[in-house]
Amino acid sequence: MRYTILILTLVFVLVPELAEAQCAMCRAVLESEGSEATAKGINNGIVYLMAVPYLLVAGLFFFIYKKMKA
Repeated sequence: MRYTILILTLVFVLVPELAEAQCAMCRAVLESEGSEATAKGINNGIVYLMAVPYLLVAGLFFFIYKKMKA
């Protein structure tokens, strides 16, 4: 189970195209403009901004776990 979670996490981090993270308003505005490059850039930015807090919290819990175990 542990390896499955690790593999899925790595896939979602390394392949951000799988995670469409635009809100409905952002997507509607960007699609109406017709600029595909801008829409992809905004989507990638949202994915990266969303991932950073999760990685920080996961790192914090990892260090707390290691500290409590030792």
